[in-house]
Amino acid sequence: MKVIGVGVDIIDNARISKSIKNKLFLKRIYTNQEILFSKKIKNKTSFFAKRFAAKEAFAKSLGYGFRKNLNFKDISIKNNKLGKPSFLMTKKIKKLIKKKFKTNSFNFFLSISDEKNYSVAFVVFQK
Repeated sequence: MKVIGVGVDIIDNARISKSIKNKLFLKRIYTNQEILFSKKIKNKTSFFAKRFAAKEAFAKSLGYGFRKNLNFKDISIKNNKLGKPSFLMTKKIKKLIKKKFKTNSFNFFLSISDEKNYSVAFVVFQK
């Protein structure tokens, strides 16, 4: 497979801590599944900040960010049983990739991390 794009994003956790107090922000940025899963998480700021950074990094890896009808809620992050993060591929994302990159065969690799003040995400897009 060939690397088509990479994306990286870093976010100040304090910014997300303030924003997640606003229900409209949560509903505009995060999927229902992410919001529901967050109820099991103790550190909500870390949870949402890492996902915000991951969504930004994903959009950057496509090469055009949040344009071309791509929205934050179109991108959903899930974790496997061991905690490894990955993207949930929606029909809309698959359609955007097929249209721009002329392929149905692709992979995204996601790494997310955080410290007290910042969260970071790195994405590799291969086809």
